[in-house]
Amino acid sequence: MRPQDILMPVPAGLCCKPGGFHIDPVRPVERAVITHGHSDHARPGHGAVLATQETLDMMRLRYGDNFARSTQAIAYGEQIKLGDVTVKFHPAGHVLGSAQIAVSCKDTCIVASGDYKDAADPTCAPFEVVPCDVFITEATFGLPVFRHGPAEDQIRKLLESVALFPERAHLVGAYSLGKTQRVIALIRAAGYDAPIYLHGAMEKITSYYQSRGVELGELRAVKGVKKADLAGTITLAPPSATSDIWTRRFPDPVTAFASGWMRVRARARQRGVELPLVISDHADWDGLTATIDATGAGEIWVTHGQEDALVHWCQTRGLMARPLDLVGYGDEDEGDAPVSEDAEA
Repeated sequence: MRPQDILMPVPAGLCCKPGGFHIDPVRPVERAVITHGHSDHARPGHGAVLATQETLDMMRLRYGDNFARSTQAIAYGEQIKLGDVTVKFHPAGHVLGSAQIAVSCKDTCIVASGDYKDAADPTCAPFEVVPCDVFITEATFGLPVFRHGPAEDQIRKLLESVALFPERAHLVGAYSLGKTQRVIALIRAAGYDAPIYLHGAMEKITSYYQSRGVELGELRAVKGVKKADLAGTITLAPPSATSDIWTRRFPDPVTAFASGWMRVRARARQRGVELPLVISDHADWDGLTATIDATGAGEIWVTHGQEDALVHWCQTRGLMARPLDLVGYGDEDEGDAPVSEDAEA
């Protein structure tokens, strides 16, 4: 069977006609298979949703109990038959519960990566290479300029700044699902054991991570803490909060932003970021190309990101490659929380 007869891009997202479902649909559909809980991939309003337990829990936390008419949890490595295809979930290494979805029909296997990274992350299951015929890869950082380097080096830079400016508070902008918890875990791994403060928008999801056994040390809500008591501390907040009136509660704050986009200095300047931290939950250029090689796939479909450069790289290596031009995917969780001085929930 031809790959395009198994999966094809449609306005609602990636459609599997022989299986009767869509992967990460951007509009309500009858049956959705979801790769992970970020809001640009996991939307409410579907009939039935199949995802890992963590992704279902995340959708419930964000959208309420009635985010779909019915749900079904699937574990990594578990296989399920949907229509004429078999679906199997594999770890994507992106955030807690994130999955690549292997769709097999007759003798053809297509793997939809969702968002993924091959770098170590103590807060989620590590990325697993899945051999396949067709690999659908994201390309968020699909340009050779994006080589992220070890996240530990960026955390060292943060802690050196904390030590250098004990009279200032450090505000780290980070997405509420995945990035926040990873940054905290990395800070702990570097030996920092003081309390870490959280914007109210981070509390629910971070507590959920802890309930799943992710060790994050002592965390405190920043709301209600006296300004003077925040000198020398680290607080994590939604990226949009770090340039908001909300920051006035901190003594002379150092604003940081943990993102792969901080590799581009102009982006950091544009956002008024004093301390850019190049920490990404997506594969960088080397990670993308190494993963494509490792899958052994002869055909590569590239989606949401810098598609053209990665398609060209594949074609120069004799691989069939094409962009999918899916729309509706972008910066996960950007601005997903209220950031006014009094509203932190």
